[in-house]
Amino acid sequence: MVRALTIAGSDSGGGAGIQADLKTFCAFKVYGMSVITAVTAQNTMGVHGIFALPAEFVAEQLHCVLEDIGADAAKTGMLSNVQIVRAVAAELRRHQVRNVVVDPVMLAKRGEPLLQPEARQALVEELLPLAEVVTPNIPEAEALAEMHIESLDDMKRAAERILARGARAVVVKGGHRTSDATDVLFDGQAMLELRGERLANPHTHGSGCTFSAAIAAGLAKGKPLVEAVRGAKAFVTKAIAHAEQVGNGIAGLNHFVEP
Repeated sequence: MVRALTIAGSDSGGGAGIQADLKTFCAFKVYGMSVITAVTAQNTMGVHGIFALPAEFVAEQLHCVLEDIGADAAKTGMLSNVQIVRAVAAELRRHQVRNVVVDPVMLAKRGEPLLQPEARQALVEELLPLAEVVTPNIPEAEALAEMHIESLDDMKRAAERILARGARAVVVKGGHRTSDATDVLFDGQAMLELRGERLANPHTHGSGCTFSAAIAAGLAKGKPLVEAVRGAKAFVTKAIAHAEQVGNGIAGLNHFVEP
């Protein structure tokens, strides 16, 4: 079995976080494992509460999974605080996990903070050097690159700045721009524009989690990074196109579509 691990928060509404990641792993037919960093009380209307697990217990989960089962790829999502960031990085180094996808989750869809501001530097110092690829959206890329992003050229400059902070590759996602849904992939040599259709469907909750989980699934199956990223983007686009109303707010993607 090809094995993929998600290290992230739980979304009680099922649209993002651990739940979205495991659904994505199933869609790509890889064996999914999970390490829960935080529990959230949320639904389609927003995040109503967050309870971060003790960093020691996060590390214990991670060590147990990797010591016994191992992982062909891993992705990180919501890490919440400095202690959890450092605990996760330490276990990933200890077990020499490869194909690490870092989704630098900082804010929820409606703007609720999911990463303490003081944890951002720890993420840069501890996790980016372990990352095969990091996948920030526009606000996250602005924080990591310490610059304002408006244009496609800005996205490219931000990708260069973030790569210089330690990751082996960067995907700056363009979903927050109003013009199109073009992403930028930079690996230090080639700068690729990954164009995508902007869909009218508002139900996009968990799209970033799904994207990074799909990349991890592709890498776990031995695909080259560019192929894994293209496959992830195609899957997310299709899952948004077929997303349906669940609840009264912004619902999650349709993970039942074929990759």
